Amino acid sequence: MNIHEYECSQETKPHGHDNFPFDIYLCSIPTDFTIVPTHWHNAMEIIYIKKGRGIINVDLSPYQVSEGDIIVVPPGQLHSIEQQSDYSMEYENIIFKLSMLMAPQEDICTEEFFQPLKHGKSLPDTLYTRNSPLYPALSDCLNTIDSICRDFPYGYQLAIKGQLFSFFYELSKSFHSAASHGNHKSLDRLKGLLKYVETNYREKISIADAARICGFSQSHFMKFFKASIGVSFTDYLNDYRITMAARLLGSSSDTVVNIASETGFENLSYFNRVFKRKYQCTPREFRKK
Repeated sequence: MNIHEYECSQETKPHGHDNFPFDIYLCSIPTDFTIVPTHWHNAMEIIYIKKGRGIINVDLSPYQVSEGDIIVVPPGQLHSIEQQSDYSMEYENIIFKLSMLMAPQEDICTEEFFQPLKHGKSLPDTLYTRNSPLYPALSDCLNTIDSICRDFPYGYQLAIKGQLFSFFYELSKSFHSAASHGNHKSLDRLKGLLKYVETNYREKISIADAARICGFSQSHFMKFFKASIGVSFTDYLNDYRITMAARLLGSSSDTVVNIASETGFENLSYFNRVFKRKYQCTPREFRKK
């Protein structure tokens, strides 16, 4: 797995198969990539830290995580992953659609637990460490899933579903109403802007454009974005464009000049400078690698 799995703010990569939308990945920071940019998707995500330390941001809140920690990201929540100081981190991503656990007709599990979770009306805690009372049962479910996914034996789908149901049974003990979460409006504005960047990054996007989408003055928007994402909007937009350019460099034979233009850079020297700052090499060197 690489950074391109996360290149869109609303991730659209399909996970698993249509009839079993479940997937599991092992990732490493900074070996695989230096940062997983802020994004969101409609799938459920569980991040299980295997080694090292790092920082995971969920709905604008940073969590310092270390070996053994479990992060739960319900559908629709903004999240990103970054390196902490000089530490490396290996972690497991378990991504699946809640629909695989929901009954097509009226069902108490669907109505009381999964629907509220899917629509953000009821949420679990985000971080579970070894000190959490729920941790032993939650980690046991994830470890069992790991074991199942080493060989994928016949009937593994039944075993994985069983472990996920057990996981949510334990998780439900920490469910709380999302009504107390006070920054929904800000999150929705931010998600709308990230979606706009995803679909329009090839075009010129000004600070004024971004501020208008969020419904803020330019000065307030710049403070809001920097406080929310941790970088300026211009830096975020450049980073997004560079990520898309890196994908094209690796998957097409188009010229560097055309790729720079296709990803929103009007000036080739500026593109080269920004690219080298992110990947510590020129676009041509990156392509050779």
